[in-house]
Amino acid sequence: MTELGRLEKVDLRYVWQSEALDFTPWLAREDNLDLLSDALGIELELEGVEQNVGPFRADILCKDTLSDRWVLIENQLERTDHTHLGQLITYAAGLDAVTIVWIAARVAEEHRAAIDWLNEITDTNVRFFALEVELWRIGSSPAAPKFNMISGPNDWSRTTSNAKKAIEDRTLTEPRQMLLDYWTAFGHALSTQSRRVRAVKPLAQNWITHGVGKSGVHINGVLNRRESWVRGEIYLTGTTASAYFELLQIDRHEIEAELGQPLVWYDGAAKDRRIYVQKHFPDVANPSSWPEQHLWLAETLDSLHRVFHDRVRKLDPSMIGPD
Repeated sequence: MTELGRLEKVDLRYVWQSEALDFTPWLAREDNLDLLSDALGIELELEGVEQNVGPFRADILCKDTLSDRWVLIENQLERTDHTHLGQLITYAAGLDAVTIVWIAARVAEEHRAAIDWLNEITDTNVRFFALEVELWRIGSSPAAPKFNMISGPNDWSRTTSNAKKAIEDRTLTEPRQMLLDYWTAFGHALSTQSRRVRAVKPLAQNWITHGVGKSGVHINGVLNRRESWVRGEIYLTGTTASAYFELLQIDRHEIEAELGQPLVWYDGAAKDRRIYVQKHFPDVANPSSWPEQHLWLAETLDSLHRVFHDRVRKLDPSMIGPD
């Protein structure tokens, strides 16, 4: 029979002797932030280490590339304590929209209960996460990190509760209800079809937005009921949109070869830019054809993420000279 190894837990201080000098710089590396992103379900872009945000100072400051909101990360290589909890509450009180991530060797039960309670009493503009970090290895292999979610916001229950209330209050028209149902079903399909693009909460609108590794750049699914098409696109917005678009166009032929099909590179808007592929269906509003549409769209978004993600991460508008 095949010989199997045994998992062995490694003391955090064996690898990271200091929070500030060892663990924080390690976590701030792009590949390690990706591990944290997977645990949180949030695409993170590093803004700085020991960074000031107004009167506050975070161990690590990131941006949620999807919402463009601040993500403040506080680290402890020990058990959570009341001092850090008070600090996190102070952050939340002073910032309008923020995601706060508390990482520790162990989250005390009273602090888990406090984070649960904070998520219950705050709106969706402020979110709290508590995670435990562990190290494991097999035999003499290098230690491997693992983030365990202990407490986080239940966005799904909030979303479904709000959607249910809207239906009960009859604030959703039939077309908007169709859109909400469409993206809800697409989220289930995406979860099974893509390893790269995370499902997000559905909204009653014509598009759904996913992160791709940098603020101002999104992967969108778009539905046009009148013209009966579905689109997967890289959507660039904000002050960097034009510069990022130009940088990506440099690799246009290589990008389309990797994707296996041509793309539409649209720069006709005043500010925003789009790079997309779209497909017509006989009736996009017909639920019987949604599985086919959702399969195509999930595969398209997954391919766009595969081809664009690393390129987007490296975008720097300073690489484009002044006009």
